[in-house]
Amino acid sequence: MRALIMLVAGGTLLAACGSKSDDVENHTAAAQYTPPTVTSRLDFGGEVERRFHRIDVNRDDRITPDELPDRWQSLVKRGDKDGDGALSAEEWSELMLSWFDRNDLNGDGTLTSEERETYRERRQAAPASQPDEAAR
Repeated sequence: MRALIMLVAGGTLLAACGSKSDDVENHTAAAQYTPPTVTSRLDFGGEVERRFHRIDVNRDDRITPDELPDRWQSLVKRGDKDGDGALSAEEWSELMLSWFDRNDLNGDGTLTSEERETYRERRQAAPASQPDEAAR
């Protein structure tokens, strides 16, 4: 009888602890969790300036295509207002703040993680010929 009681108590204890696979699933879900974010336009503007100086590796106050990752090199053509083949701090700032404004879907001056995700989904769903039209 004592052995039976110990067996039942041990089984109950094991069941209460859960399985190792449950622990792995819980840890995996926690590791993939990204907390929601809110960024004001003012804070974003400060980060734009810091990023400009980090990217401008030769410190000539211009960002040229060779200072950008391959996937960002088209930004120079898009934002180069004076046609010198590079982005000045002002051109970079205008380009980045226009990105912020396109993502700020409700126009309240703050960008939430939900707005960024919605903007991203709209861009992906847009036809290839007009990738930014769905987001406007």
